[in-house]
Amino acid sequence: MNADDIQLDAEDRMEKAVAKLKADLTGIRTGRANPGLVDSLRIDVYGSPTPIKQIASVSAPEPTQLVIRPFDPSTIKDIEKGIIASDLGLAPQSDGKVIRLNIPALSTEVRRSMVARTKELAEEAKVAIRNIRRDSNKHADQAEKDKEMTEDDRDDSKKEIQELTKKFENQVTDLAKAKEAEVMED
Repeated sequence: MNADDIQLDAEDRMEKAVAKLKADLTGIRTGRANPGLVDSLRIDVYGSPTPIKQIASVSAPEPTQLVIRPFDPSTIKDIEKGIIASDLGLAPQSDGKVIRLNIPALSTEVRRSMVARTKELAEEAKVAIRNIRRDSNKHADQAEKDKEMTEDDRDDSKKEIQELTKKFENQVTDLAKAKEAEVMED
């Protein structure tokens, strides 16, 4: 592996770690209704767990309410069961055609636990980025050992990998701070 390949691989993997964090953060509840809250929900329909996006459209017509419109009205009971069984803590209200989820205001204690969860997810992403840095540095060392790159090239490669690490860790920190601010605002 040459220096460019090592850096491209590291950057690609770090971008994926940040993308995973973004996806995880959309599932964290804030004071407002957000269709991302139910994205991770899998509903048992037609004999297999199916992502809710594939069987219904989810919208937030009001800041405190989500509306789920099943594509097939016969699945409405299954969707209700899935929501009740989930750890969302929301009670579905159905009129036979759509399901409404009222999002209650968050208590200070719940907000703090959401902020703590955000910090945990951010730290997991940072650890993943640092592991990628470690792997990339190992690849650079191995390439130098195998005479695929010079010592100077290896050192330059490690410097660039460190800069990538800092860049992506800063992105993670910014995402976490933005989410914490969103959770804590009333």
